[in-house]
Amino acid sequence: MSSDATRLKVSVIGAGPVGISIAKAISDAGHTLSAIATTDPVRAAQVETILPGVAVLPVIDAVQGVDLVLFAMPGDQIADLITGLVATESLTRGQLLAHTSPNYGYSVFDEALGLGILPMAIHPAIKFTGFSSIDRARIVDSYIAVDAPRAVLPIVQTLAIELGGEPVHVPQEAREKYAEAISVAGTFTTLIVGQAITLLEDAGIDKPRNLLSGIFRSSLEESLRTAVPEIDPADLFDGDNQ
Repeated sequence: MSSDATRLKVSVIGAGPVGISIAKAISDAGHTLSAIATTDPVRAAQVETILPGVAVLPVIDAVQGVDLVLFAMPGDQIADLITGLVATESLTRGQLLAHTSPNYGYSVFDEALGLGILPMAIHPAIKFTGFSSIDRARIVDSYIAVDAPRAVLPIVQTLAIELGGEPVHVPQEAREKYAEAISVAGTFTTLIVGQAITLLEDAGIDKPRNLLSGIFRSSLEESLRTAVPEIDPADLFDGDNQ
């Protein structure tokens, strides 16, 4: 996908934080963003603000006449949507279909395989904030989990690179543990940070967020460096080893 001849015409299904951020990244990569599908008027207004000129359409219209349809929506809703699109003959032979759910590989598109579509999965391993400029920046230099049949895998890997990330192949059989790891990392980080801020606020410490930024950055870097897969929770309260 490095020449004008391989620029894609793309529609994104879903205008939440993931959909808008990836739509912006796709546009920045030089592909043509044809439409975004959403029925939420608030999100439709956000599309008009962040991506002016991009059509906001119903799903059945958004998938027409494009090379790539990217489903930025909960993974457990995709299969039913694909069933409807197959029944209405809305998909086209040779179309690329991709989704952004961490939970599933490309098998969510199995029902459409008989139509000759090319299935892919592409999930940036970041915490989306809902602020498109922040999320767009975080996609750059992130790792992006991809999956596709062997013949299609180079396409989704190239797309991940064009978005600014580094592709890593996470196949269907690894998706459950991958999704759990992503969830644990995001959820527990939020809980721990929130608890630490509350403790400092209760203690009357000024600017607790600024104070904690250094310890959290260094602790995360050290945890990733040492990579201890299992730890006794009691060890977390031993204090510094000096």
